[in-house]
Amino acid sequence: MSTENADSRPLSESEAEAEARRIIEGLWKSEPAASATSFRDATPNPPYGTTAPVHQDDRRIVPAWAAGVAVASIGVGAGITGIGCGVWLACQGFAAVTLKSVLFVTLPIAAVATVVVAVGSAVRGVKAMHTETHHHYDGATVHQKNTHVADHPKWFGRSNTTVN
Repeated sequence: MSTENADSRPLSESEAEAEARRIIEGLWKSEPAASATSFRDATPNPPYGTTAPVHQDDRRIVPAWAAGVAVASIGVGAGITGIGCGVWLACQGFAAVTLKSVLFVTLPIAAVATVVVAVGSAVRGVKAMHTETHHHYDGATVHQKNTHVADHPKWFGRSNTTVN
């Protein structure tokens, strides 16, 4: 806004103060109406109901055997790297030892380990194909009060989860 009125003369100090007060008071007079921004229903859910059971497919994103193969492959790679480094460090005193010679020494070990992992995963895959999951739905009422989940880790990568 300009400090000059329609006559193009500057406002006096008292006129400028009155205009500023009018503008500021005009801003505060038009307050927006208050509206709710959220709602929380405090009514507790019933612990049981008459809802019929719903079939839930047992679909996993990654099969267990594939995750096992991935972990085994990482282990084989780390193990071969460790063996290669160990051979390289053991051969440091020999002048003729190069990186290529160390790699050629560890290559057969890596090949054998890869074949072992492939055979193991193939055997486990054939074994896993013969398992079936059966779901039995008897139409009983749905109970929601048993919600305690306990995880019992066994060893690396395995656990036994129970719901009480």
